[in-house]
Amino acid sequence: MAASIKTGLTALVLAGSRGPDDPMAQAFSVPHKALIPVGGVPMLLRVIAALGQTPEIARIVVIIEAPELVRVLPGLAAAANGKPVETFPAAGSPSRSVVAALAQHPAPILITTADHALLQPAWVSHFLGHVPAGADAALGLARSDVVLAATPGTQRTWLRFREAHYSGCNLFYFATPKANGLAELWKHVEALRKQPIRMLRLLGPSYALRYAVGWLSLASAMQRLGVLAGGAVPAVVDMPFGRAAVDVDKPADHELVERLLAQDASLRSS
Repeated sequence: MAASIKTGLTALVLAGSRGPDDPMAQAFSVPHKALIPVGGVPMLLRVIAALGQTPEIARIVVIIEAPELVRVLPGLAAAANGKPVETFPAAGSPSRSVVAALAQHPAPILITTADHALLQPAWVSHFLGHVPAGADAALGLARSDVVLAATPGTQRTWLRFREAHYSGCNLFYFATPKANGLAELWKHVEALRKQPIRMLRLLGPSYALRYAVGWLSLASAMQRLGVLAGGAVPAVVDMPFGRAAVDVDKPADHELVERLLAQDASLRSS
């Protein structure tokens, strides 16, 4: 049973960069990764436009180190569809930025990323409309067969659970303040990303072993994350949109989204 999602939500857009030496920004000769053009339009503006057309979203907050880049975006007001667009300072990493932003913009709240260049309003509405009742938080995942059918040959990072392999869709919903514990857990895991042994210890040896051999179920993984986050109830929304798993994190991703948009344009003109 899906939860009753109220309208009037705030959407956080994670637009932090890796600093002035960000390889993607340098590759496309732009001052910030979020401004990389896709189909001739900066990625960030595409995301704002999708959120601007999503009925459940009332306000957009861009988390970025350089707010002036947002304010001068050509076409910003039109993309936002009359919804206010604010900025919030990035805190050096996605998890730290979310933890800081939640203090000012509490749940319920939607979170996505500036490099989600193909984002569509229908995806956001579907995600929000299928958050299970009683969940403190939810994330969108797409099964590998759905992703590969929509983007043949794509290279994704798969989460390999017993039921299926999944890819993240950069859509998160924090329904209650209990979800803040998941943000804190995310921050802890992010700090251990270069220490895999300690990360596995955090998960617990039996869970880590079951995941390594493909025996861990998605439900068990969510339950364990909730325990580690102080009793929060996280849930998964199984997304039927394969393209929702595509973000622009490397040049091959950019080539893929450009090709998909060109295919769409060709179909529209035929």
